[in-house]
Amino acid sequence: MANGLRFHVAECGEGERLALCLHGFPELWLSWRHQIPLLAELGYRVWAPDLRGYGETERPSRTRDYDLDLLLGDVAGLIDAAGCRETLLVGHDWGGIIAWLFANERLRTLDRLVVMNCPHPAVAIRSGGLRQLLRSWYMFFFQLPRLPEWALRAGRGRRLVEMFRHSVNRPDVFPPEVLRAYQEAVIRPGAAKAMIDYYRMLFRGPGSRRMRRAEPRMIDTPTLLLWGEADFALGKQTTFGTERYVPELSVRYLPGVSHWVQQEARETVNSMLEAWLCDQPVPEAGS
Repeated sequence: MANGLRFHVAECGEGERLALCLHGFPELWLSWRHQIPLLAELGYRVWAPDLRGYGETERPSRTRDYDLDLLLGDVAGLIDAAGCRETLLVGHDWGGIIAWLFANERLRTLDRLVVMNCPHPAVAIRSGGLRQLLRSWYMFFFQLPRLPEWALRAGRGRRLVEMFRHSVNRPDVFPPEVLRAYQEAVIRPGAAKAMIDYYRMLFRGPGSRRMRRAEPRMIDTPTLLLWGEADFALGKQTTFGTERYVPELSVRYLPGVSHWVQQEARETVNSMLEAWLCDQPVPEAGS
């Protein structure tokens, strides 16, 4: 239980150092399947939850139940439930939005922060531009009632499967069993609505104001930002200037790698993660 909800959490490792891994849209804890063993080997107690509304975690039915304030409360509740003395917070995509804002609001002490293919909110707002707005068209489409849910569930989730397949260069990135898990998850009753309600509440509600007030604060947590440059939704320019808000920042770009960076470039990402967590020089992609 965390923040009043029952969470499904994949666990690995033990000890007093927590690695809490937050997945993105439209995935599950499975997106961290390649990083979980590494983090456990490095001495972390790894928790990879299905986020609120996803997978086997409880799924509130109201749109307002996916407000950013509640999502941040989920992370605080999970950290409290783990009861560890140190916390590494790792986020990708929507998990990255939550991770950035959680660090910005300093709701709990973080020892390290890793974000993958998600810009700092203040940088994202500054670097929008017409090109980025066009790439983010789906966020506006998701504001419509009912139609986005229908599109996401179309063909009992087969359209979602095709999206994953066509957005990467390596066919082995998403093996059949992983695609099947994502497909089955999106057709669960209420699941598609829950996933899309994240985007609806991003534009409304009290939590959305956190996006606008992220700029004045500095994140003093040591932070690693990993970025697949072939991201179909977010341009590399949305990372430029992050150091203004995160003084202790390390950034590594992965050319030719898609939005699903920790799955498509698992060996490279893991080598970067390991080096950074062990206070060694973080290798560049291809080195």
